[in-house]
Amino acid sequence: MHPILFEIPKIELGNWVLGPIPIRLYGLMIGIGFLVSIWLASRQAKKEGIDPDRIMDMGVYLLLAAIVGSRLFYVLVNLQEFQRNWLEVFAIWKGGLVFYGGLIGAVAVGMWYLRKHELPLWKTADIVAPYIALGHMFGRFGCFFAGCCYGSPCSGDLCITFSDTHSLAPLGVALYPTQLFEAGGEFVNFLILFTLYRYRKFDGQVFWVYPALYSILRFIVEFFRGDTERGVYFGGAISTSQIVSIAMFFVSLFMLWRLGRLGRDEMTVADKKKG
Repeated sequence: MHPILFEIPKIELGNWVLGPIPIRLYGLMIGIGFLVSIWLASRQAKKEGIDPDRIMDMGVYLLLAAIVGSRLFYVLVNLQEFQRNWLEVFAIWKGGLVFYGGLIGAVAVGMWYLRKHELPLWKTADIVAPYIALGHMFGRFGCFFAGCCYGSPCSGDLCITFSDTHSLAPLGVALYPTQLFEAGGEFVNFLILFTLYRYRKFDGQVFWVYPALYSILRFIVEFFRGDTERGVYFGGAISTSQIVSIAMFFVSLFMLWRLGRLGRDEMTVADKKKG
């Protein structure tokens, strides 16, 4: 795995020096994931009668909110890492983005954007949800290339070994490919959500199925992670991300129940009016 795709050579113009500038696969994969996902979401929005330009604009807000939220979550959970040099908080190219923080940030900003532009909240959320999973898949491939979010030591054919000196993972140690576990799981989530969209029973169903699915995936993958001390609660049995996964799973179930009930009530009222 090679974290740096290539470097733009150093340019010297008198006393002014620029570079060398490394082009990192981590950022490139996030960029590709964002562009592909927002393009597909805008196409689906157009089919549903929603202005695709609004979705494109919202995507920029969501990306920024996700980066800030995911980094902030990581910093809050790992404050001890930044006590000596707080400028490291901004070094996101070294890894340290927590998806749950990004999801919370993106949801908050997304709800604000949709209300501001008077777009249907849960209908739009359903359109976007499958492509969040798809974009996250690309992001995990970026983690794989960078070596962050690496797994714990293992043995067998399933393991991978990082050797590039720019990698964030331990070198020369066989590790579980947790980044690929999650990328594969997110692709499955995308397929499930994409299929469910055609058969959804109420607005918001697709969106809230996503965090339910992801929380299960993340809870399982956490047992194989080795990038930080994962066991924190209940005698070291589960990690902070697993606690969040449990909470997110039950929040998702509640919202599915709540929105499903509201959808049935609206259908009943509509049927009575017709009668």
